[in-house]
Amino acid sequence: MATTTSKSNASDPAHGGLSIALAGSGGSGVMTAGTLLLSAAAKAGAYGLMVRTSGPQIRGGEAAALLRIAREPVASLDDGFHLLLAFDWQNVHRFADEIPLTGTSLIVGDEGEGEAPAAFVATGARVAALPMKKMAKAIPGSWTNMVALGLAGTLAGLPREAIEAALRDSWKRDEASLAANLAAIDAGAKAAAGIGSIPKLPKLSPGDGRWLISGNEAAGLGAIRGGVRFVAAYPITPATELLEWMAPALAKVGGSLLQAEDELASINMIVGSSFAGVPSLTATAGPGLALMTEGIGLAVSAEVPLVVVDVMRGGPSTGIPAKSEQSDLSYAVSGLHGDAPRLVVAPTSIADCLATTQWAVHLAEALQAPAIVLSDQFMGQSRAIIDRPADLAFVGKRLVAEANAPDFKRYRDTPSGVSPMAVPGVPGTAYTADGLEKNEAGTPSSGARDHIVQLDKRARKLALHDYGDMWADIEGGGELAVLTFGSSTGPVREAIARAAANGVRAKLVAMRLIAPALPEKLDEALAGVKHVLVVEQNHGAQFYRYLRAWFDLPGRPESFHRPGPAAAQARRARRRDRRGGGPDFRRPRAPDRFRLKTR
Repeated sequence: MATTTSKSNASDPAHGGLSIALAGSGGSGVMTAGTLLLSAAAKAGAYGLMVRTSGPQIRGGEAAALLRIAREPVASLDDGFHLLLAFDWQNVHRFADEIPLTGTSLIVGDEGEGEAPAAFVATGARVAALPMKKMAKAIPGSWTNMVALGLAGTLAGLPREAIEAALRDSWKRDEASLAANLAAIDAGAKAAAGIGSIPKLPKLSPGDGRWLISGNEAAGLGAIRGGVRFVAAYPITPATELLEWMAPALAKVGGSLLQAEDELASINMIVGSSFAGVPSLTATAGPGLALMTEGIGLAVSAEVPLVVVDVMRGGPSTGIPAKSEQSDLSYAVSGLHGDAPRLVVAPTSIADCLATTQWAVHLAEALQAPAIVLSDQFMGQSRAIIDRPADLAFVGKRLVAEANAPDFKRYRDTPSGVSPMAVPGVPGTAYTADGLEKNEAGTPSSGARDHIVQLDKRARKLALHDYGDMWADIEGGGELAVLTFGSSTGPVREAIARAAANGVRAKLVAMRLIAPALPEKLDEALAGVKHVLVVEQNHGAQFYRYLRAWFDLPGRPESFHRPGPAAAQARRARRRDRRGGGPDFRRPRAPDRFRLKTR
């Protein structure tokens, strides 16, 4: 997601950072070069972010690594790119909306791979050619992407020793090949002197304790820290890396991961394992979440704790698997049949994927309910250099029935709504757990009283729980509040900071707990606010509509919603709105003086 803000600091590498796009055909080594460039930045003492983007085919085709490197933490891409380095031009034009350039940008392409697409040249960016493939062939055993790595790293001002250290840390081949590719890096670095220039990063000092991590990896770590010891899942973009990371990590703590035959099997497997007493999780994307609906409903009815990490992508149906979009929210909060209260939480950054997933495990176990974690492709598949996250005390712990407990009733109507859950095999605690409505003892019942008692119980335990300060990030102040969730938080936070530099004050409310709704909490957060702007990344203003349904928002709330990841496309859409086109519903608009000025 790109930040849409004022021009201040946007091109200053000391503040806004340095933005570099590496692009080319699938298999050309774009992602490897991007990952190594980010690793080198970390070793040099910088913070940074690398966003992966590719074509609709998931595997193969065009690919791009979009990087932003800075001396301060960054959680979003910037408004434009200083450098576009293309290994070849095969379908790279498809990224024109995602790689906005200006007249001060530099385009470097391989002179033997055709010319830069007109969409990029039309921006007025400087264009330079470099025979990267020929340079690599001249060094037997080297790769083109290592020439590109040396070029990009040198143009960015990264120390040679940091680039070499990044390559050595990841190297798993023979020493001869390593030497060849170090020579290729040097060739690219030498070529940088005559290729043009971009702003360089200021001199940095290596930081201690920083992590280089993706959102999927962070979510997996948070799940394990929270107590998850069994995972069943079916691979799906963009959640697969979470499962790949968790498989060996679970084994180290005595857990296990099973690849199921499909999403229907995976959700029912974790219902069963959790029923047996093992905290359990599955990870999926929108199409998989749709298939899991009945199984999640069973967990609601039987009061079985579980966690579903939904790494959202563009929809509907197969949609755009490798692009980010916050378009599963409505399904997550309302997609089950019947009155089926469930927990829905959303991490606010790559780093927060750890804390929020760990919290989700804690909530699911404590409240004996399914929890859906709304991550997305932007956070899940992007890598970031972050400060080491703090250790959290959230560990899943459920209320368990003792053996031979007198008058044991699994679904007893307690004041808190939470009743002791028995582990199968414990004497004197046998009960029926299925999807039928039931009485307090677990015996299936179609009686009106039993139905109402159990509906109230399942809703009450979520409504009465004390969620503490984790429910939202609340920052700043002023008469304007910007409400958002998930990966939209990073761009909004930066936009508010830049607006403050221009004299516009605003409060950020990034909601981490989406469901259940907590009207009293939001009322308190919005005290003194006169205008509300809701920002989200989907076509139908799903978060805005959800907030209007559950909360009394002050003033005349305004919605800013755009689908997909394309920054340039979003800017065109805003211009279209001003000409009279735009969303398919009328939305109130805040006075101009309360709007964040956009570039």
